[in-house]
Amino acid sequence: MASGALAWGFALIAPALFLMVGLARLVETAELMMMRRRRPRPVAAIVRALPADHTAAARVRLPDGRVVPELVVGPFGVAVIEELPSPDVSRQHGDRWEARAADGRWHPIENPLERASRDAERIRRWLAHDDRDHIVKVYAAIVAPETSVERIPTCAVVAQADLLAWLASLPVQRSLNADRRAAVVEMIKGALV
Repeated sequence: MASGALAWGFALIAPALFLMVGLARLVETAELMMMRRRRPRPVAAIVRALPADHTAAARVRLPDGRVVPELVVGPFGVAVIEELPSPDVSRQHGDRWEARAADGRWHPIENPLERASRDAERIRRWLAHDDRDHIVKVYAAIVAPETSVERIPTCAVVAQADLLAWLASLPVQRSLNADRRAAVVEMIKGALV
């Protein structure tokens, strides 16, 4: 009789226990997936709000092998948009930038603003090499969550909320008509990774 009661007790309690353990595992997996989900890149977050005469591109491979994360082509020319590394894994120490390694130690890294400026210069040279009748203006910007990062002469620092306004504030390049802009867009499309 005791073994029958034990079997009935197990039969009544076990399914509920397995259900609770399964739900706990599902919640744990959902939290892990949310942590791993990447937030959208700066231009990807505003791509639907861009005017019709603007074209966004992501992961453009240049002839030297460097991949430019994002750029926007518009009446102003080309804007290279890069993101500031997360403050959780990077910091600015004076003029130097450092990133935290897996062992917790800080190691020097390339200045993100200077990298964006060099990427803009690479884009400028690449477009100038192929085109002979006009020069496309190229701008660089870093999207930063904080305003403590100072801009440099060749690279702006913009908050994500101000990115559209920054693009709208760039001066129109009169020599870059619609046909020339379409040719630049086609050239960039051909270099997408």
